Amino acid sequence: MSYVMEIRGLEKHYTDFSLCNVDLSLAEGMVTGFIGVNGAGKTTTIKSALGLIIPDAGEIRFFGNSCSDHNVKNRIGVILDIQNFYEMLTLKEMKNIVAKSFKKWDERAYQGFISRFELPERKKIKELSKGMRMKFAIALALSHNADLLIMDEPTSGLDPLVRAELLDILREYMRTEGRTVFFSTHITSDLDKIADYLILIDNGRIIMQGEKDALIDSHGVVKGHAGSLNDEIKKLLVGFRVNAFGFSGLTHNKAKIHALLPDALIEKPSIEDLMLYYVRRDHDAAQSY
Repeated sequence: MSYVMEIRGLEKHYTDFSLCNVDLSLAEGMVTGFIGVNGAGKTTTIKSALGLIIPDAGEIRFFGNSCSDHNVKNRIGVILDIQNFYEMLTLKEMKNIVAKSFKKWDERAYQGFISRFELPERKKIKELSKGMRMKFAIALALSHNADLLIMDEPTSGLDPLVRAELLDILREYMRTEGRTVFFSTHITSDLDKIADYLILIDNGRIIMQGEKDALIDSHGVVKGHAGSLNDEIKKLLVGFRVNAFGFSGLTHNKAKIHALLPDALIEKPSIEDLMLYYVRRDHDAAQSY
């Protein structure tokens, strides 16, 4: 399998937060969802990989080379939640600056996005709404024939229509063979529709990863009577919640749960179910320790 990005032993330490020995790989031709709650370490990982902050340890390679290689930078499109645009420039002026940085800038593709998004090129960036700023960032990132698209919380704060439009664009982008997307988000419903692979980070550590469909198929959300939640059942659950109506929990052993609780309901989990139960278990373990 060919990897377009590899991170090994990444560490970044702050006073109140640390990335700890982060290892991950992006397979070519796949949409990888990088999930976790706010503050889990997604942005720190991405900025470290891109050289926007200096990690304390670790090795990062894109297409087998360092990110400092200019040819590597030409093959990467980046969309961050907070764009560092010059607020007083017009869209056209900002585009002219960005376009000079890429050998394969495609003005025709850019103008296609400008028309599709109905972006006013003569308007100053400071006058744009959050949705329009994100559309402009997408237009820039996808107009130089990038092989890898890295997005950090691109749909955060956007309305459902704009989010749906972005997912359509990603589907179109992935139709070209060899392209790869790294999609960091805490809005997991977006990934239900498009992701091939998932990586879950929490409190600066990777706690789960695998092919999306395999992870979903191997887990189940169990719902049953609170009185049936004994120690044997608890050991089969990643995490659980109890309320006045009974209990619900996530299991990675559906067959054994069914044998012990034949009347329990076992449902297919969403990506959000996987994230929340694994994160809750991780936090509960830390607190009990």
